[in-house]
Amino acid sequence: MKLKTDLDYNINSIFPTPIYTAKLKKFTDMELKVVRLMENQTVRNMGNSRTSDTYVLKLKHFENIKKQLDAHIRNYFDKVISTSDKVIPYITQSWLNYTRENEYMHSHAHPNSFISGVLYFDAIEDKDKIHFSQIKYNSIKLTIDKYNLHNSETWYFPVATGNLFIFPSDTQHKVEQKEGNNVRTSLSFNVFVKGALGNDVDNNILFFN
Repeated sequence: MKLKTDLDYNINSIFPTPIYTAKLKKFTDMELKVVRLMENQTVRNMGNSRTSDTYVLKLKHFENIKKQLDAHIRNYFDKVISTSDKVIPYITQSWLNYTRENEYMHSHAHPNSFISGVLYFDAIEDKDKIHFSQIKYNSIKLTIDKYNLHNSETWYFPVATGNLFIFPSDTQHKVEQKEGNNVRTSLSFNVFVKGALGNDVDNNILFFN
């Protein structure tokens, strides 16, 4: 069904999912060396591999990277969440992912976390993507003619070395079967908060230390 093009109208998007993107400064040779060495300390994931160490950002070699990530996490809280609650976001767990040609990462979210992020150490923009999905049941399913932000159930972003993505932890995301002969290498991390959530007036205060 085609509508008249002379109609006066607006389409407003409400309750959007914020996908924060940034680009980190160039990695040092030592940082990249450690990333490559840790490929020898991996366990199999569903479709690819990840480090057995799930606290890699505690390593001294990644100190500068963690400082940059902390700055972007604080900026996300300031610009996106914009809370008056006295909370401090902090990275809980962090690990490296290695995805080789024809490997993939299954669709998943990150429970027991507030926001999550992915930083790319090795990615080729015209080959590598991150896919986000909207998980809900549609009782009526129409055939889409032209996809847009309102009718799409999935959305992807090309990713390149140095790219950073931060998003709500309940957002489903995945990596489709890898193309190209590089080892797509990324660092994933989860973020929670310390402090007091809510307030006494609304009887919903909750403390996290």
